[in-house]
Amino acid sequence: FFQKTVTAVKNWFTLFGWSKGQNPISIPRSLRRDVCKVQMSASKEKTFKQNLGKDTVYDMLFHLSGLLLPGITESQSLPRDPVERMLQCHQQHSTLLAFLKSQGAYLPHVLPEFLLEPDDYKKWIEVQTTLKVDVKNSDIFSDKHLFILEDSIFETMSKRSWTDVLLQTYKVFVLPRVSSCNITDQFNLESVQNMPRIESGPLSSNIYSPNERAILTWLNKHYEKNRKTVWKDCQKGEVPPMRWIVNFDRDLLDGLVLAAQLAAYCPYLIPTHFVRMYTNPRTPAELLHNCLILVNAMHAVSLAIDIKV
Repeated sequence: FFQKTVTAVKNWFTLFGWSKGQNPISIPRSLRRDVCKVQMSASKEKTFKQNLGKDTVYDMLFHLSGLLLPGITESQSLPRDPVERMLQCHQQHSTLLAFLKSQGAYLPHVLPEFLLEPDDYKKWIEVQTTLKVDVKNSDIFSDKHLFILEDSIFETMSKRSWTDVLLQTYKVFVLPRVSSCNITDQFNLESVQNMPRIESGPLSSNIYSPNERAILTWLNKHYEKNRKTVWKDCQKGEVPPMRWIVNFDRDLLDGLVLAAQLAAYCPYLIPTHFVRMYTNPRTPAELLHNCLILVNAMHAVSLAIDIKV
């Protein structure tokens, strides 16, 4: 599953992430390399110059968001000393993560050092564990979140971190442009014409967000559309009655609503699983029975999201 996710992310950003057309990327190698892509400058100081204006993750972010990262310019010089160079790359990664988080990205598990090249990561660990620093720089060298990873583990962590950075970039800069479908259009079926509506306005609820109310609408739609089909031949009761699903706890306890959602996409689970559910469960044992069937049905279609009965 993770490899399919990486492939999907790589393909999308290769095709649509760049202002100058397609730019093949690899996760994490080309992203790490391009962030710290250096060229020898012609200056007398013999410094390295970093080209951040072409085919870098910063170029990609500017293309997708129209925003420049604070303190990042198109051309920056990097110290020739490998430790100082590594520290500057680490600082730029910190800026990158802080920028994404300020836009709504969720990346608490990604540390700046996980985005470094492997050699730079080793230098980071060496600096963290051996150098004495003054109070002024103690926040940079804090060992509060120091993870010393073996080479293979670091490569896995780096791949996951870069993948999540791209996924969160997609979430905060691309998905908001997608307009949601009209909620009322989802109720064009004759069977749900008389159902109460879930108001979608941003001020219509002080409990659920508009997105959560869209999910409640989706739950109502599929339950009402499918309840007569799923349980017409039920072995443990009649067709369950119409209900108005308005919350995510009590209305989902008996497993019937979630089963109706799953049956909408996997109708072949109806004869093998859902016909054995209690349509009017009254005891904890009957509720447990229904939820066991629901979880088994999820496992049958490889929906492995670690839900416990």
